[in-house]
Amino acid sequence: MPPAIDSQTSPVPDTDPSRTLQALLDQRYSCRGFLPQEVPRATIERILQLAQRTASWCNAQPWQVVVTRGAATERLRNALLAAQTQPPQPDFPWPREYHGVYQARRRECGLALYDAVGVAKGDREASARQALENFRFFGAPHVAIVTSDEALGVYGAVDCGAFVSNFMLAATSLGVATVPQAALASRADVLRAQLGLAADRRVVCGISFGFADDTHPANGFRTTRAGLDDVLTWVES
Repeated sequence: MPPAIDSQTSPVPDTDPSRTLQALLDQRYSCRGFLPQEVPRATIERILQLAQRTASWCNAQPWQVVVTRGAATERLRNALLAAQTQPPQPDFPWPREYHGVYQARRRECGLALYDAVGVAKGDREASARQALENFRFFGAPHVAIVTSDEALGVYGAVDCGAFVSNFMLAATSLGVATVPQAALASRADVLRAQLGLAADRRVVCGISFGFADDTHPANGFRTTRAGLDDVLTWVES
């Protein structure tokens, strides 16, 4: 049984704000194995209250969030799994391609996950089963579906991305594990029908969340991050 969570406090020391942030960034990871216990409603609301402080263009705050619990999570899980024989229908186009270093990073992450869960390289049947775990929410008792306003286009989605990041850090501070999922947005049609989303809402992504199953092999690896030399260019004259 996970420990009780005090929704008003963080387990991370706050004597130095930058060290607190560093600790949260280091602790956060994409959880792919959850315990069945639900997160208390007060804790979920505290996560959302913290994430609501996210900055956005012109303070538009375009994100709206639908959070499932109980029977609603099971209903959505089953509907998404049943839809896998149909072609995907995302609201935003997928990346045209991954190339160069982006493909290398994507491959590194995928191979590390497969190695952790015992999927042999080239075993397409096993890799397909693992991919389906996205639509089972990796066993999480909750999923948050994040949408933006259609008229705001890509910039509304960018603001929602910032919200997603802060949601995950807020959850980490309260002992709640998360995994952001673009895969769920591939079934925007199912989400729209199951959750009653308005016609002018565009699905950005989902976030499955709950308490981590620390014994699950999928939670035993971590991704790497590029160094500053790989992403930073100084212009000084």
